[in-house]
Amino acid sequence: MKKIILTGGGTAGHVTPNIALVPKLKEAGYEIKYIGSDGGMETELVKKAGLDYVGISSGKLRRYFSWKNFSDPFRVLKGYFQAKKIVKKFKPDIVFSKGGFVTVPVVYAAAKYKIPVIIHESDMTPGLANRLAIKKATKVCHNFPETAAHLGEKAVHTGSPIRAELFSGNKITALNMCGFDSNKPVIMVTGGSLGAENVNKLVRKALPELLKDFQLAHLCGKGKLDESLVGTKGYAQFEYISDEMKDFFAMADIIISRAGANSICEISALKKPNILIPLSAHASRGDQILNAKSYAKQGFSEVLDEDVATADDLINTVHKVYDNRQSYIDAMSKSAGTGGVEKIVDLIKQLSK
Repeated sequence: MKKIILTGGGTAGHVTPNIALVPKLKEAGYEIKYIGSDGGMETELVKKAGLDYVGISSGKLRRYFSWKNFSDPFRVLKGYFQAKKIVKKFKPDIVFSKGGFVTVPVVYAAAKYKIPVIIHESDMTPGLANRLAIKKATKVCHNFPETAAHLGEKAVHTGSPIRAELFSGNKITALNMCGFDSNKPVIMVTGGSLGAENVNKLVRKALPELLKDFQLAHLCGKGKLDESLVGTKGYAQFEYISDEMKDFFAMADIIISRAGANSICEISALKKPNILIPLSAHASRGDQILNAKSYAKQGFSEVLDEDVATADDLINTVHKVYDNRQSYIDAMSKSAGTGGVEKIVDLIKQLSK
């Protein structure tokens, strides 16, 4: 039996693509071990998927000053020795890394034992963790065609792996969960697994006007519920959902979202008209802005700048997208990048012979 180590963590976007590969990997006869961070948010997601999970010490590679910058290199070094021990004992045929800080020691440990490594980069340009890991990679899968220019000969354009269950959602289940009317269109708002404070504020400012024509299912992040809005007709808020996400996607007529690569890949694969509000360059390396611009250019999305967008801007854009929803659906339908599970698993098979 072939063996594979999957690694990725820090956000759901670094975990769910790995999980999307699992059914096809099991079908191909692979024994799977998952390496994440000790106590990381990925722990529960991975265990829920029925995988053998091992946590290692993990630091964070920051671009800003923090006292933790002095201690984290030691945590990363500890993680590297832990990863080496796991790799040596498990003897994988291949390692697949989805990104996040925990993956760097795993990739370097695999390279130490000359085990092939495939990395997947979802964003337009590689993040810091992946830039470090790419040096040791055999191949680098990517999502946007433009990314190949940053990767050289290791680049393989696969698109992003999308979980098969997302295509089997039940609209009625989600409507019942939210207490919604089946005759009024639904907007789903999501800021990713960690929520998005600025998106939440903008949506709630626009809420009274939006509720005249729409119902809103708001996934607002842990600790970010607004108690004053509990019981508002046509508005349902949740900290986070997992198993029901497929049902919420099925229910949504429009999606308002951050522009993390995994999220927007799922949105486009499901052909949902959408408004993207990327994380600003002040709070990130700007990858979400590039992702959003690419999707707008392809006709998939409308984009709002969180630094300047007003409630009126959001309201007007929602009506624009809903009124012209078929044009966005048509553009997404013509796209070839609607999921890369088969391409990635085929590459895994090739390199683990």
